[in-house]
Amino acid sequence: MATGRTHRPATRSRGIPEATVARLPLYLRALTGLSERSVPTVSSEELAAAAGVNSAKLRKDFSYLGSYGTRGVGYDVEYLVYQISRELGLTQDWPVVIVGIGNLGAALANYGGFASRGFRVAALIDADPAMAGKPVAGIPVQHSDDLEKIISDNGVSIGVIATPAGAAQPVCDRLVAAGVTSILNFAPTVLSVPEGVDVRKVDLSIELQILAFHEQRKAGEDAAAAEAGGVSDAVAPVVRGGAAVDRKGPDGDMPAVMPA
Repeated sequence: MATGRTHRPATRSRGIPEATVARLPLYLRALTGLSERSVPTVSSEELAAAAGVNSAKLRKDFSYLGSYGTRGVGYDVEYLVYQISRELGLTQDWPVVIVGIGNLGAALANYGGFASRGFRVAALIDADPAMAGKPVAGIPVQHSDDLEKIISDNGVSIGVIATPAGAAQPVCDRLVAAGVTSILNFAPTVLSVPEGVDVRKVDLSIELQILAFHEQRKAGEDAAAAEAGGVSDAVAPVVRGGAAVDRKGPDGDMPAVMPA
């Protein structure tokens, strides 16, 4: 029965907190950049800055991996790349299906970063009969009637949903029934899944709305600061000889000559 659960702490049995797991890809991205520049070692401070976290948190995260670095030398970049990749399960090939080959689904299919990060797009699936057989990113789109067979034939355990909101839950139910246990959801809706199925949601509109909130707040703060500054310039007293002198004249205007 569906429980509405969208997250399962699968790594707790290994003693790695979910917050640490969420940061591992950030470390891996930073380390991969260092590796591509042939940097052999990196300090915790440098790596933390590159990943956008503080160094104490980074060292704590790495302690869960059994990696403590060498005092005065830092961390071996290549070893950490391997260690984090292994912990994330990226040292094996993960076949992925993308369901919903509209503009977003096609963009995801054309994303070149999947293969370099351990993921292989095994199939593209769409409900539109006109899409069947049409190549996208060199992969022919298959009709959703064959979804279960496609998943079985390719040993897929990870599905990506890029359908309209109304189709997302039925697609999710079929994926789960076919054996998919991890879902990346781009549809603007909350999916209900059974126990043991992990769902990660990506909603671009929500992220933009959060940014809009921060922009509005910054604009309000700037306006308030400008208003406060204007009032301060107009009415703030001036200190002369230890006493505050009102900057307004008898008619409310600042006098032309201030008393000495």
